[in-house]
Amino acid sequence: MDDDILTIEEVARYLRVSERTVYDWAQKGEIPSGKIGTVWRFKKSEIEHWVNERLSSGRNGTVSSVVQVQNIISPDRILILSHAKKRDALVALAENLATAPQIKNRQELLAEILRREELMSTAIGRGIAIPHVRLSSVTDLVVSVGISRCDIIDFQSLDDVPVRLLFMIAAAYNQHAYYLQTLSFFSSRLKATELREGLMGAASPDAAYAILTGLDRS
Repeated sequence: MDDDILTIEEVARYLRVSERTVYDWAQKGEIPSGKIGTVWRFKKSEIEHWVNERLSSGRNGTVSSVVQVQNIISPDRILILSHAKKRDALVALAENLATAPQIKNRQELLAEILRREELMSTAIGRGIAIPHVRLSSVTDLVVSVGISRCDIIDFQSLDDVPVRLLFMIAAAYNQHAYYLQTLSFFSSRLKATELREGLMGAASPDAAYAILTGLDRS
């Protein structure tokens, strides 16, 4: 039936994304949803319409053609980290990201990154975390990358693998589509073991930047 009511788990399977992603979208009102008691529920017909709208709006280009790494990352926003605790790593990366001219409110960025992480871990498995926010005080999407020389053990990742790579994304509030495309871009590309190992073995931010900008040509 078109009006079947779906759970978060069912929507995640249908969209082929993680349950955490669906939960985050529902919390932010970015996907048609409603609460019955304390749990999120979704109408199948509304989800199908939502998907069709987004597929149609993106039909003239692919994610890889839209996201250009050199436009959102620079060598000075790649950090070699040595923090074993999640909060310390997030603070260091947020402080670095806040130096970008696109970030107009350093305090808001840090507060929202930490709040978002308290709500639900942004670790996606394979030793990767992608903390991300959209804020009205951000003028354009920008990314900071953290490469940890030690395991960050308290990220509560789905596969229990300690985090070693962090990609912190901040976007303007009206950049919803580009924001999701960027999340998808890094989530997809970082599945490659060779890429992850190359970044973790990078001797310097410049070396890591060369690896990342190579994604634009792949």
